Amino acid sequence: MVKYDVMSPKAEEFINDAEILDTLEYAKANKSNRSLIEGLIERAADCKGLTHREAAVLLECDQPDLNEKMFKLAKKIKLQFYGNRIVMFAPLYLSNYCINSCVYCPYHRQNKHIAREKLTQKQIEQEVIALQDMGHKRLALETGEDPEKNPIEYILESIKTIYGIKHKNGAIRRVNVNIAATTVENYKKLKDAGIGTYILFQETYHKKNYEKLHPAGPKHDYAYHTEAMDRAQDAGIDDVGCGVLFGLNMYRYDFVGLLMHAEHLEAAKGVGPHTISVPRIRPADDIDPETFSNAISDEIFQKIVAVIRIAVPYTGMIISTRESQKTREKVLDLGVSQISGASSTAVGGYVKKEAPEDNSAQFDVNDNRTLDEVVGWLLDMGYIPSFCTACYREGRTGDRFMSLVKHSQIGNCCHPNALMTLKEYLMDYASPETRAKGEAMIEKELKNIPKEKVREVCTRHIQEIADGQRDFRF
Repeated sequence: MVKYDVMSPKAEEFINDAEILDTLEYAKANKSNRSLIEGLIERAADCKGLTHREAAVLLECDQPDLNEKMFKLAKKIKLQFYGNRIVMFAPLYLSNYCINSCVYCPYHRQNKHIAREKLTQKQIEQEVIALQDMGHKRLALETGEDPEKNPIEYILESIKTIYGIKHKNGAIRRVNVNIAATTVENYKKLKDAGIGTYILFQETYHKKNYEKLHPAGPKHDYAYHTEAMDRAQDAGIDDVGCGVLFGLNMYRYDFVGLLMHAEHLEAAKGVGPHTISVPRIRPADDIDPETFSNAISDEIFQKIVAVIRIAVPYTGMIISTRESQKTREKVLDLGVSQISGASSTAVGGYVKKEAPEDNSAQFDVNDNRTLDEVVGWLLDMGYIPSFCTACYREGRTGDRFMSLVKHSQIGNCCHPNALMTLKEYLMDYASPETRAKGEAMIEKELKNIPKEKVREVCTRHIQEIADGQRDFRF
């Protein structure tokens, strides 16, 4: 029998099936154990996190008053670590050619009627200009897995193209990359290309179900996929982002597996995940979510977000336009710190308007508002929409970033940086209504910068931005 070992480089040992099943049994047996649950909530208030087993108990808890205490604690932790800032980004789909057979994704190789496309460098330039003209500064590159159509050289050339485009006052200052599991050598190339975070979703940590969901293609190899973050960190990429696709498998199992993965990276590599994403399965070209019987309700989804925030307080949490405005609103203060806005999941979708027969999208978007509408909505709720990329550009990544976060010091940089990048957005891209809201927010939040010197410098830079200068950062 394979034994659980958080330090092991082997997937089936650091994501151990027996340990997960035992954890789920323990959580089920203690779902009404008030003294245990109250003790966990009280201890988690120190913002040092919980183990996967302890978090599983909180997720399973069936006591309404204790669940409410969890939500309050998640909100408190979110505020302490990330304040009222929400980082903005957009996905950029380069190609949907793929040789895998993933049953939940319309890019699967058996799909003969989806429009297959791959952007040229000129088309990438046009897409990036469209994104810059919205106000985006941070992108997440997406592509199907096809070593011939989408080789690493194509990804590297695309990253160089993106960083090189300066249109009006626009600039993409951080490129995160979400591509298939690859080799240490290729991860080193991505590191050298200046990527931000390497993102890879596990989809599910249940090995047998994983193999059924990925019946053919390179992604069928569970161990190679699951161990990808180790290889990325061995290659020097110190910001990695994990996630599962909730609704494919038993959500409790994947919840525990996700936290075990975070524990493994923290223990074995010294740095846990920079971000955790919580996507739910969505309709797509030939994919019907009703096919999957493990879909989760909004209530369970909100609790998952809250308990992840409690268990892994240091990590950023991402929610995309897969979710509706209503759902996104509910989870923002429970733990989410990054959201996408005005997203297209189609190849070339920011420039062209597709007819149904030309659809190349990976999934249907649920929140179709413009970026300006999303920014205005966040401001209405008291959040600071942040376009900041300073930590990455100042070398505050990996253990350096985590050290600042864990000591609640990152806000000394992030809060003023958020205000300055918001000011850039307001000057260059916002509607008059959004600009008025944003200016009021900046005036209010400047007073909340605790250090007088930082407040003075930030105030000066904001005036300089109004006068036409750009790209200040702490």
